[in-house]
Amino acid sequence: MLSSTRISICQVRELYKKTRIDTLYSIPHKLLVMGKKIVLGIETSCDETAIGIVDSSGHILANCLYSQIQEHREFGGVVPELAARAHLARLERLLEQSFKKAAITWSNIDAISVTGGPGLIGGIIVGVMAAKAMAAYQNKPFYAINHLEGHALSPRLTQDISFPYLLLLVSGGHTQFLVVHDVGCYTCLGSTLDDAIGEAFDKTAKLMGLPYPGGPLIEQLALNGNPLAYTLPKPLIKQKNCTFSLSGLKTAVRQCLEKNNISKESLEAADLCASFQYTVTELIKNRLFYALEAAHSNLGKPVENFVVAGGVSANKYIRSSLKDFCQSKGLHFYAPDLKLCTDNGAMIAWAGVERIRAGLHPDTLSFPPRPRWPLDALKLEIHND
Repeated sequence: MLSSTRISICQVRELYKKTRIDTLYSIPHKLLVMGKKIVLGIETSCDETAIGIVDSSGHILANCLYSQIQEHREFGGVVPELAARAHLARLERLLEQSFKKAAITWSNIDAISVTGGPGLIGGIIVGVMAAKAMAAYQNKPFYAINHLEGHALSPRLTQDISFPYLLLLVSGGHTQFLVVHDVGCYTCLGSTLDDAIGEAFDKTAKLMGLPYPGGPLIEQLALNGNPLAYTLPKPLIKQKNCTFSLSGLKTAVRQCLEKNNISKESLEAADLCASFQYTVTELIKNRLFYALEAAHSNLGKPVENFVVAGGVSANKYIRSSLKDFCQSKGLHFYAPDLKLCTDNGAMIAWAGVERIRAGLHPDTLSFPPRPRWPLDALKLEIHND
């Protein structure tokens, strides 16, 4: 029964049919401005099924996650259809676990937020339809969260960071510098022309014969390697902007592997991993220098706070190097707690809290799941609602 914490796919389907009759239908929302509020967040945009429960004071009451790594490992990457089916199979159980861990019931939940995009459309549909059904049945406000905004705001869940700040969003699917002016208000300064940084890590690992996901394995092998053993190219390094390109670096790694006949168990493999990670980090620092200039121009004043977020921000070498760079420039450096770097439900719940605190209205149940949803398009959408 939905009146407890259980929800079946049949119930989702039937309730969604009812709510979609009137495309303008919206849950009447309470005045969510006074006192402590509790938000439930659902994340199903890629290969991790996650539910988080967070209150407006920044306390994480529950942050339950099921990783689909085992389902996708044999294919060397995420298979969208398998990911959607796994979300479908795990969501109900995670919901029960989350309520049990938080020691609350539906009566304590003030709003429901869910990743509405961007991401793999099958998984997003599963999460959005489930959230709509819960919101309809429980009469709770519904917030469709941009997945990238979840990452962008995640450091504010555990740290006191004031707006505006410069953000480097780095993950398996995205690499971009943005000025975070406020909740729902972003300016993109630069992104990648080809591979995202996380994607480059995973593809490089695959070239080396390492299992999926390869990014963390490169970091692990690099600990025993010499970062100066191989000289790798730094694409666009001479261009005075904050645009990335990683495809040439990946090609250089492949050529290096072929030329030196490097096996994944050898010391040379550790050296190559260390050299690759070092090169990517140097490239990031170079691009950050120009991103700071672009942010200064955008804001009309120097940037004081720099945030790195997304899955790649869990890389301790990159994290430490960026912290040192910021200290040399007199910047405050912030990154999410390690458990909040990769996809999780708590960051989606927190993005809902941020929208409530900003006085932004809930979304209607006609919200369409979005495989693509640029973060810098949010301001226009939110203020036109």
